[in-house]
Amino acid sequence: MDFNENIKRASQLFQRAYELQMRGDLDEAINTYQMSIQLHPTAEAYTFLGWTYSFRGDYENAIDECKKAIELDKDFGNPYNDIGVYLIALGHYEEAIYWLESALQAKRYESKQYPYYNLGKIMEKKGEWNEAIGYYTRALECKSDYQPAKDAITRLVSWMN
Repeated sequence: MDFNENIKRASQLFQRAYELQMRGDLDEAINTYQMSIQLHPTAEAYTFLGWTYSFRGDYENAIDECKKAIELDKDFGNPYNDIGVYLIALGHYEEAIYWLESALQAKRYESKQYPYYNLGKIMEKKGEWNEAIGYYTRALECKSDYQPAKDAITRLVSWMN
């Protein structure tokens, strides 16, 4: 196969892997993402492979795949946020902050409500509710209809009153 054919086939495999992942066929999704990466590695494919590992609770492999994504494209924000989420799941809040802040600095990242929300979750867990509300508010500034941030603010304000 020539280079363009590899890219086309890798893209098809990536789409197939995503469909398998959404159906819950995680083993087959992992295999298919790996085939896509073998043909033409992309930051997106590594990130989604990591996301699939996270569905199985395999956060260490998820983090490793996201780091590979970052090696390929330092400007792609998704893997930074995802690493932060996985570290939160592992209880490593302080380490997660670095990755979430890195997501906010990424040049190629449209969904900045997620790292703001995740930073809010960390502050909430640490009992720093005013700071958490600040992050949740920033999430809403990015996406005004982001319901998890609205719910978090409502919850915290009710607890504080």
